[in-house]
Amino acid sequence: MSARKKLAILHTTPVTVDPLKRLAAELLPGCDVINFVDDSILPQLAANGGDIGAVEPRLVQYAKFAAEAGADVILNACSSVGELAAKEQAAVAVPVVRIDEAMAREAVRIGARIGVAATLPTTLAPTLKLLRETAAQAGKAAELVPLLAEEAYRLLIAGDAAGHDRTLAEALERLAADVDVVVLAQASMARVVDTLPAAQRGRFLSSPRLGMLSVKAVLDRT
Repeated sequence: MSARKKLAILHTTPVTVDPLKRLAAELLPGCDVINFVDDSILPQLAANGGDIGAVEPRLVQYAKFAAEAGADVILNACSSVGELAAKEQAAVAVPVVRIDEAMAREAVRIGARIGVAATLPTTLAPTLKLLRETAAQAGKAAELVPLLAEEAYRLLIAGDAAGHDRTLAEALERLAADVDVVVLAQASMARVVDTLPAAQRGRFLSSPRLGMLSVKAVLDRT
């Protein structure tokens, strides 16, 4: 990047703030980062059965705030509301990147039997939909094997991060044994891959790094 750029990230949990800031520092040196965090969105989706229409006005407004703050690109960092990236894009002239799109493309490219892991049902369904659409666009047949590790999420909410990581890691290893590649539906799950045996880590795809590389590609074009 020839000039200093500004990235705005829309979060639905504070858990993703620091990891994405570190990735931005690594992959986008000299880029300023603005974070918008609304941790009421995921509980609302859990309560309303994943109706993203109920939170659409807020997410679109955050995109407008980001544009007003001078963002050169906006990253929608939550797969639960990833479908709203198109609505956000329609509301602003700034490019909007959906964090999990690049991950979906890579999964479809390398695997015919794809495991899809999530700890939240509100994230699992949109990720499955994204993968089906991505496979159809690529003209490929993809068999999706979903895994919902809700116990891991309950441990995380209860403040037991170690228990979350351990429970999720065990579930991921079981899933990996039965598929070509495993997609992690939530950006917050990415750190668990580092706890798995080194020989297995290459079989998992997470959205943060691939999503940030997509942001870099957009910024490199501006």
